[in-house]
Amino acid sequence: MSTFLIVLAVIFFVVNLYYFFTNKSYKYSYFSSVLFFKLFVVLLGITISFGLLYYALSLNHVVLNNTSGNPVNVTFWNAMYFSGETILSVGYGDLVPVGSARFFALLEAACGLLLPTAYFIKALDGSRKNKNEDNYH
Repeated sequence: MSTFLIVLAVIFFVVNLYYFFTNKSYKYSYFSSVLFFKLFVVLLGITISFGLLYYALSLNHVVLNNTSGNPVNVTFWNAMYFSGETILSVGYGDLVPVGSARFFALLEAACGLLLPTAYFIKALDGSRKNKNEDNYH
């Protein structure tokens, strides 16, 4: 069961990243509401996929400790909470990843920092292209 959930989480994560970087149907502007909504959906999808991943990992071994170093009984909602605070780089410190979850937490935090950066770069690049096209007409 846990292997199936892990594979499902990884596939969902990859599909969200592919969708974000390949769909170019948004309107170029300084602020693209379509691109912003797309970023929100992708970040939400990644948060859910990592929450599912942490939950699946917890079925086999301890993945989260509390601040005292004691293992936490991971429920799906605890895993979602940890995933949300990780991707948003909040890191309250009430739950600490251990074992293989540490690597995945780092990967998720990197996505939480890099995807919004990519959003702004795409928005700026799009507005620059739009401005250049206006100059040629």
